[in-house]
Amino acid sequence: MTIKYISTLGRSQPVEFDEAILSGFARDKGLFVPDTLPWFSRKQLSQMAELSYTDLAHMILSRFIPEKIIPPKTLKRIVKESFAQFTPREVLPLVPSSLDPSILIMELFHGPSLSFKDIAMGFLIRVMDYFLQQKKEHLNLILATTGDTGPAAAHASAGKKTIDCWPLFPMGMITDEQERQMTCLDAPNVYPVGVDNCPDGGDDLDRVVENLFSHKAIKQELNLSSVNSINWCRIMVQSIHYFYGYFRACDAIGDPIVFSVPSGAFGNLFAGYLAKAMGLPVTKFICSVNANKTLYQAFSTGIFQKNHRVSTLSSAIDIVLPYNFWRFLYFATGRDSKKIQMWMEQLEKTGKVVLDPDTRRSMGKDFCAISIDDEKTLEIMGRCLGGPSPCLVDPHTAVGIAGALLMKPEFSTATKIICLSTAHPGKFPEATAKAMAMIKAQGKPCPKLPETATHPFLTQNAKSIRKLRICKLEDLESELIRIMTDQNKGSHG
Repeated sequence: MTIKYISTLGRSQPVEFDEAILSGFARDKGLFVPDTLPWFSRKQLSQMAELSYTDLAHMILSRFIPEKIIPPKTLKRIVKESFAQFTPREVLPLVPSSLDPSILIMELFHGPSLSFKDIAMGFLIRVMDYFLQQKKEHLNLILATTGDTGPAAAHASAGKKTIDCWPLFPMGMITDEQERQMTCLDAPNVYPVGVDNCPDGGDDLDRVVENLFSHKAIKQELNLSSVNSINWCRIMVQSIHYFYGYFRACDAIGDPIVFSVPSGAFGNLFAGYLAKAMGLPVTKFICSVNANKTLYQAFSTGIFQKNHRVSTLSSAIDIVLPYNFWRFLYFATGRDSKKIQMWMEQLEKTGKVVLDPDTRRSMGKDFCAISIDDEKTLEIMGRCLGGPSPCLVDPHTAVGIAGALLMKPEFSTATKIICLSTAHPGKFPEATAKAMAMIKAQGKPCPKLPETATHPFLTQNAKSIRKLRICKLEDLESELIRIMTDQNKGSHG
């Protein structure tokens, strides 16, 4: 049976895969989800466990993408090209933690922009480019970033004649290294925009993007789409690394495996939930958040509400309203789109949703949550650096490791915990310096920084000239419309 894509709000007609991917949001402002999910039996999972990452990706993706939309040979080529720039042969290495033998670190950051966002972004942009070439159309991709999505989208889009990419980022709220990955990129079709006066950081920018998409005439006139994690393709592709990690960690299908995931917008973690819903026997997911506790509060108390943003060392997950949580709630309620409509209206009016007992029980089957502050984050970074096998982790990965260590007593001694390492540590030198200072303050000898403290790509960017537009938040929507309108007339009209 061919999968169609429907809205979490249930007020728009099902669409094919290509329309769901090119549109971003559904027409009723909901998020696209498949009307049915593939299922893999234990026997099938055992066979899949022997596959390479790219072969596994092709197998899983082919279940979601009809052959009439992307022919099998073309899909296989796009998958191969999407991961060709990842440096390790295995694409996503699984390495032991130096802090606990039952904890493994899955390195997701070996792509072109050195973050886990490359995993799905390269495939998504190539698929979009394929569809646009077929249709002889052009798109403006607009996205908000709190650090890593923007660079990944910029690098994947660079040089694509069918796409102009507009990464928006809150000024002063991402690292200089992350900013330079966008602003020093030599690509005529990439237009990074730094936005001033964003008290809620990336959430402020998400609202601007949502407003642009909500105006049907503007969306059509400007040919808008998005590659934020609201785009179904991102979620679909990210589900693959849960299968791959499980297969590499287990001795047999059915072994107890837990994933600890540093979480912000909930896209990566929802992808794990999706993998389990397709048959992967994951024991539990640890939702590891920083001081921005929206997700922790939702899982712990059943209250989903927007809180004030707290700036942390793990800035990419400084999210106060995780938009992909609506996708999860849609499945947790048994695909109850009317309930999702009601809750979204409640959140808009009152700023708070109290989840019902049945939904809370459903949530608790698969998830537990924990909040990690900056002090604990630095402690973990310091312990990794100062251990018997010194290694450097970025602050987001440290949040995931801390969550794993603190939640470990909740699971059996046979359980292995896989922590998702989401960014190269070289992108966060200030956090590394603070971790080193903490080691020194404790009277311990400062270890020598490993090679991963930097990266040739980051070193080169530090010398390069920036290309950047700057805009105030209150002017952003009107300015984007003006500039894109002028550009469409001049270049693509």
